[in-house]
Amino acid sequence: MAKDYLVRAIAREANIRALACVSTGLVEEACARHQASPTACAALGRALTGGALMGALLKDGQRLALKFEGDGPIGKIIVEADSSGHVRGYVANPKIDMELRDGKLDVARAVGKSGTLTVIKDLGLKEPYSGMVPLYSGEIAEDLAYYFTESEQIPSAVGLGVFVNTEGVVRAAGGFLIQSFPPRDDRLIEKLITKIGEMPMVTEILREGKGPVDILDIIFEGTPYDLLEEKEIAFKCNCSKERVEAALISLGAEELKRLMMEDGGADVKCEFCRTVYEFDEEDLQTLLDEISRKIH
Repeated sequence: MAKDYLVRAIAREANIRALACVSTGLVEEACARHQASPTACAALGRALTGGALMGALLKDGQRLALKFEGDGPIGKIIVEADSSGHVRGYVANPKIDMELRDGKLDVARAVGKSGTLTVIKDLGLKEPYSGMVPLYSGEIAEDLAYYFTESEQIPSAVGLGVFVNTEGVVRAAGGFLIQSFPPRDDRLIEKLITKIGEMPMVTEILREGKGPVDILDIIFEGTPYDLLEEKEIAFKCNCSKERVEAALISLGAEELKRLMMEDGGADVKCEFCRTVYEFDEEDLQTLLDEISRKIH
């Protein structure tokens, strides 16, 4: 499968920036790891793609997290992304599936239209930035556009798509993010809005063998723009046995002793990538010894 990647661009004569990406591989990997139903896969895939696009707006070393908490049956969706193009995420109830609505996966009903979207950005400052808005529709793309407009005061258009075939395999995923800044060219903005409204779905474009630049070509037809960057994006989890060991140590000696006595060890599963880290009694005793050394 071809590498997933995104492109970043800017309109030549207006304060408009644009990003577009193909995320088929990373979405398929995430959904396969979580054995997600088609509906849950579409919801998680859209959120992962949105996270990748937003991560590309960060400076080196910065990270962000998206938390969708709706009243729908799939529960919360958590996505983390960084400036390097790495993204990971999970959905609380990946097995939940919904009946099709007008022949399409009903993401909005699965996520729920009542709830919140929280965006947390680690910008390397003392405290992370956090913004929260009500869910706009539960469709993910519209929710992210609403967040940008309401919380960051940046008028934005977001398009996200995931195509899952009848076997439950992701065959196309991707999206775009268009943002305008002052001084704004209202006539150009209206033109772009019309183009976005008339364009095919993102997944239709990608299934024709086209890519992110083709998406921007459609949106900016007749409007000169310059490509600034092309960057690979990928599903990547930063969990490790060392991180899990640190988490177990943080539980304290008494809890580790209880795990040894009652369970004979501990199995810890990463929520993001589903990797299982196994610790037997000897492993836990090593962690207890480390706690003891720190105390004394």
